[in-house]
Amino acid sequence: LELEVTFCNPKQWYQRRVAITAGEISHNSNCLSLTNMARPQVSIHASQDGSLINRQIALPAVFKAPIRPDVVHFVHSNIAKNHRQAYAVSKEAGHQTSAESWGTGRAVARIPRVRGGGTHRSGQGAYGNMCRSGRMFAPTKTWRKWHRRVNRKMRRYAICSAVAASALPALLMARGHKVEKVSEVPCVVEDGVESFSKTKQAVSLLKAINAYDDVEKAKESRKVRTGKGKMRNRRHVMRKGPLVIYKEDNGITRAFRNLPGVTLLNVTRLNLLHLAPGGHLGRFCIWTEGAFKALNEIYSSETLPRDIMKNADLTRIINSDEIQRVVRPTRSQKRPSIKKNPLKNINVMVRLNPYAKISKRAATLALLKRAKARAASV
Repeated sequence: LELEVTFCNPKQWYQRRVAITAGEISHNSNCLSLTNMARPQVSIHASQDGSLINRQIALPAVFKAPIRPDVVHFVHSNIAKNHRQAYAVSKEAGHQTSAESWGTGRAVARIPRVRGGGTHRSGQGAYGNMCRSGRMFAPTKTWRKWHRRVNRKMRRYAICSAVAASALPALLMARGHKVEKVSEVPCVVEDGVESFSKTKQAVSLLKAINAYDDVEKAKESRKVRTGKGKMRNRRHVMRKGPLVIYKEDNGITRAFRNLPGVTLLNVTRLNLLHLAPGGHLGRFCIWTEGAFKALNEIYSSETLPRDIMKNADLTRIINSDEIQRVVRPTRSQKRPSIKKNPLKNINVMVRLNPYAKISKRAATLALLKRAKARAASV
């Protein structure tokens, strides 16, 4: 919301264009003043027909958190490792045979060789990673460092950034969500949706708020996985759809769990793996009214991460009049002179010995005089 706000000043009047992001404007006799900065209001959809109701809700402070893709990617890539299961090859693999090196003096490699005779296997190399039926190089062990510990503040920072990014339509569409027809993001629905227990109720609500296109997109994207995963009980892959965030589960999980691409989360247990799948910001979130209000209690404005710089445009800061007024002027850089050989460069020699020019000219004239006399005598 942009307003032309006239600020009252005892000396003069200032008129500036101000983006009202928060606050109450108190009306005085001659001027307007911003007393309390309050955040923008978010519309609420009815749980029955999806229409916008008259009541609105203030945008929680967490949506003003700085958006840090680097922090989100780091935290996501580390906590995603914490559900891995250990794997390793058998410790006996490649060593289940009796083999011994033949030693030196037989014009063969000193690799261990299978004992015995009467078969092709006897005399073949064994054990080494370069041998047929040998062990691998550096066999994998189950005591590898599988899990990663991530600092709590960094995890909190990443979740705040992911929630803040879910309110920007550009990031949502860049991630592939179909939100062109959604009236407003973040999308908030009345608490009555938490009592839904039938999938048809959930489908009718998503169609009413124009969010069902995202579900259809996820449904149509289901395909067979490329690679070995199709043989390991994860045969199909599918795009992500809307993320439904609720406060009380009165049947909402049963209503939405069968929709393709839809994920459900409790607002008290927000998970970065679902808020930013793949480490990419911009998940389309559908909030219940209770969950939306609870964000101010869970992520209060006093504990939110703050921007390191209010204005990250360094070029504009450096070139501003305030900075250029106090910095010293640029100094001209004097390049070091190149040393030249006086014996090869006459100009440098003349600079060192002014008589060199006269002596060289005299030598040249004497040479010409001798050449002329020699020509006359012949």
